[in-house]
Amino acid sequence: MQAFLVSTGVVALAEIGDKTQLLAFILAARFRRPWPIIAGIFCATLVNHGLAGMLGAWITSVVQPATLRWLLGLSFIAMAAWVLVPDKIDEDEAPSAGRLGIFGATVVAFFLAEMGDKTQVATVALAANYASVTAVVLGTTLGMLIANVPAVLIARKVVERVPMKLVHALAALIFAILGVLTLAGVGQGLF
Repeated sequence: MQAFLVSTGVVALAEIGDKTQLLAFILAARFRRPWPIIAGIFCATLVNHGLAGMLGAWITSVVQPATLRWLLGLSFIAMAAWVLVPDKIDEDEAPSAGRLGIFGATVVAFFLAEMGDKTQVATVALAANYASVTAVVLGTTLGMLIANVPAVLIARKVVERVPMKLVHALAALIFAILGVLTLAGVGQGLF
C-alpha cells in the first residue's frame, strides 16, 4: 500500500505544470471532447509506466543492493532538482485527430511525451525502490490522472490559480526526502 500511495502522491505533484499536463490543456481546447482524451491519457500512461516499472524491476535484478541504494538516492535527489524546472509546450506541437481520432491521437501524443519525462523516470526509480511493480505502476498512473483529468475537464482558467512554484517546491521536497532516506538506508527491509 505504501508503494501505491507514495507513487500516486509523488507523480500527482510532479505532473502539475509538466509538459503532459500542458498537452492535456491543448488537447482539451483543440478537440473539446474530454472522455476520449481522458481514456487516451489513461491507456498511454498505463503502457508507458508499465514499461518503466518493468525496467525498474529489472534494474534491481542486475545491480547490487548497495549500488542500487546510491543510484536510487541520487536519482530521487536529481528528480527533486528536475521538478523545479517548469516545462513548456507549444500549441502547434499537439497532434491533430486525423486518421487516429481523438483517442488515438491522445494515446500517441501522451506516450511519446512521457518518454524520458520526469514521471517516467520517477516510475523507474519507484519500481526499483519498492518490491511491487504493480502497486507503483497503478499509483503513478493514478497520479497522472489526478493531475491531468482536471486539466481536461476544467481547463486552464481554474488550474492557473494553483501556485505552481509551491506545487513544484512540494514535489521537489518529497523527492529530496525520498533520496536522503534512501541514501541513509531507511526502510531497507520494507522494499
